[in-house]
Amino acid sequence: MCGSAARALNSVSRAAFSWKPTGLPQQTLAAAVSRSGLGLHSGEKTTATLFPARAGEGRYFVVEGEETRVAAEVTNAEAHSPLCTTLRRGGARVRTVEHLLSAMEALGVDNCRVEVNGGDEIPLLDGSAQEWVMAIRGAGLCAAKDSSGQKLEKLAPEIHEPVYLQKSDCFIAALPSSRIRITYGIDFPKVPGIGCQRFATVLDATVYSSKIAPARTFCIFEEVEKLRSAGLIRGGSLENAMVCSISGGWLNPPLRFEDEPCRHKSLDLIGDFSLLAQNGNQGFPLAHVIAYKAGHALHTDFLRHLLGRSAVGQENLAEQC
Repeated sequence: MCGSAARALNSVSRAAFSWKPTGLPQQTLAAAVSRSGLGLHSGEKTTATLFPARAGEGRYFVVEGEETRVAAEVTNAEAHSPLCTTLRRGGARVRTVEHLLSAMEALGVDNCRVEVNGGDEIPLLDGSAQEWVMAIRGAGLCAAKDSSGQKLEKLAPEIHEPVYLQKSDCFIAALPSSRIRITYGIDFPKVPGIGCQRFATVLDATVYSSKIAPARTFCIFEEVEKLRSAGLIRGGSLENAMVCSISGGWLNPPLRFEDEPCRHKSLDLIGDFSLLAQNGNQGFPLAHVIAYKAGHALHTDFLRHLLGRSAVGQENLAEQC
């Protein structure tokens, strides 16, 4: 790609997206619901309880022992958060929020108070978003009302022109589309059990629940000890993550989908892109989002890029791929 074209792709005009009325009311849960389990990185048993919230409040976290609300917005996302998405506001921090946020975004839980007890990490459960989908469906949804008892119309971000962020062969692009579409690609050439995969789909609650939510997180067996030595994945196990060996393939089959790793990356993308949401509106943009070899940090920096607030330099993006 020539230099002028690359510069054009890396600049975002103020008209790149706008907020579009959906004709639908903002929603919240009809009842509270909770789930408990181990945190992926801390290994601590934590409980996340989801409560209904008023229209306009959006999704936010309250961690035990902290008074500060941590809004699920990209302005609170840490730029450097290894192998998960971490939100921080002041001294309050909550980690590994992506699977829960993914389920809430896809199912339309626009306003929700999430109380986290026992630690600062959302429980991993079985490594997918399937249990969160079941919890949300069990609680049910209803139209949210503000402090005046009024419903608020839900807005959705709509992409008007191509937006692109790339480093090396890792990239994310968002193209104008009449429907939400996701195309995700991964490539693990040194891990034959995973290899090169591509997953493409339109996104709605039904597709998400059946084709994306059940996909579990995964890791490479030969990297486990290094990660644990770095204080990561202490709560990971063969019960809550798919583990693939470079030489021996999957250690805990069967897979739920032939391309389960790629579907899980799409799950993560939805959770991370939900952080574009503000004031109870939709987070994932009305667009065709194409991602290749991206990760949590690149996902959130793309949102900053879209908003004109990019916080991560190009030299650091290489580490995220």
